[in-house]
Formats: sequence, structure tokens, C-alpha cells
Amino acid sequence: MNTDLLISHLWVFLLATFVGLLVIRRVSPLLHTPLMSLTNAMSAIAVVGSLVVTGRQQSTLSTVLGTVAVTASMINIVGGYLITYRMLSMFRKGKQAK
Repeated sequence: MNTDLLISHLWVFLLATFVGLLVIRRVSPLLHTPLMSLTNAMSAIAVVGSLVVTGRQQSTLSTVLGTVAVTASMINIVGGYLITYRMLSMFRKGKQAK
């Protein structure tokens, strides 16, 4: 892989991480559930991209990183849905407070 290309990809990743952290920090707690749904959708896109990278098998490093990305994204998706389900179940009618 070209060194200049790798450096530019790392810069994009770094800037995207920084912007993502700034955006998420400013979200009101009332919007947590919609935000979780949005991040689950973004993780689903990351799964598709990481599957493509893993499936190409261009090098051992890309295959390993793609596999790690698939695993991390799937953990994020499953955990996000479980948390969202639990939060929404707190607002269901008919539950008795103990």
C-alpha cells in the first residue's frame, strides 16, 4: 500500500472520530434512544464495508483488521439494540413500579 494513501486514510479516520465524539457529546439524554438507532444504522454500514475488505483478502493485515471491524461492529449493533429495547420497555404502560 502506498504510504501517502495510508496517511490520508488515517487522517480521515482521525477527523471522523473527532467529529463523531463532538457530535455525540452534545446530545441531550432525552435523545439517547434515537441516537442509538442512528449509530446502529451506521454500524450496519460499517459491517458491510468491513465484510468487503475482509472478503478481498488482499493481505493478511487487511483480513485481520476487517475481521476485527466486523466483530466490533456486530457487538455494537447487538448491544445498542439491547439497550434501546430496555430503555423503551421502561416507558410501556401497564408495568407496576416496585
